[in-house]
Amino acid sequence: MRIGVVTFPGSLDDRDAQRAVRLAGAEPVALWHGEHDLHGVDALVLPGGFSYGDYLRAGAIASLSPIMAEVIDAANKGMPVLGICNGFQMLTEAHLLPGGLIRNEAGAFICRDQRLRIENTDTAWTRGFTANQEITIPLKNGEGGFIASAETLARLEGEGRVIARYLDVNPNGSLNDIAGVSNERGNVVGLMPHPEHAVEPGFGPDTAAAMRSGVDGLAFFTSAIERSLVNA
Repeated sequence: MRIGVVTFPGSLDDRDAQRAVRLAGAEPVALWHGEHDLHGVDALVLPGGFSYGDYLRAGAIASLSPIMAEVIDAANKGMPVLGICNGFQMLTEAHLLPGGLIRNEAGAFICRDQRLRIENTDTAWTRGFTANQEITIPLKNGEGGFIASAETLARLEGEGRVIARYLDVNPNGSLNDIAGVSNERGNVVGLMPHPEHAVEPGFGPDTAAAMRSGVDGLAFFTSAIERSLVNA
C-alpha cells in the first residue's frame, strides 16, 4: 500500500508522518502542494505544521493549494484521508469536515502528552482500535479549539462521528471535548493530537504518568493499511 504525505510551505511533521507510514508497513510517498498529481497513492495524510505561517486562518491558504483539488476529489470518491493538527484545519477549511478550529481557549500554544478515548472504530483510520480504548499521544497546537454550530454538533454526536475525545483535561476549549471527527462515509478523519509522534517503543516519556510505550498512535496508520487489504 502507498500512502501519500503532502508537504506544504511551513509543514513541520511531514517527515514524521512518512516515518509513521513506513513503520506501519506501507510505502510513504512524498507529495508536493503545488502539484495536481497524487501519483497513484491509496491513502493520504495531511500533516501538522504551520502551513503558510498560519496567516489568515490556520489551514485556510493551504486548503486552496493546487493539490487540494485532487485531495478533495479523491476523498469524495472514498480514498482514506487523515488530517493531523494543521491537516485537520485544512480539511475543515476545504469543507471535507464540518466545524472549525480556533485559537486555544487559554490563548497560548500547548504542548503536552494527551490522553484520549477512541469513540468511533468504524472509520478508515480507527478500525484498529477497540471501542472506548484509552490512549496517550502528543498534542501541540495554538489553534486547536474545535467549534461547530449547535445543529452540526448534535449531528456529529448523533451520527457517532466524534472519533476521539480528550480525557482528564480539555487542553484547548474544544466543544464536547472533541479531539477528532470524521465525515459521514468514515474515510476522512481529522485529529488534533499527533499520532505520528507515538509510533516507536522507547520514544515516549518513560514515567508512569505519561506514555506507556510510545506506540499508541501506530494503530491510526495500520488501520488504513488493514482497510486497504480488506477491500483489495
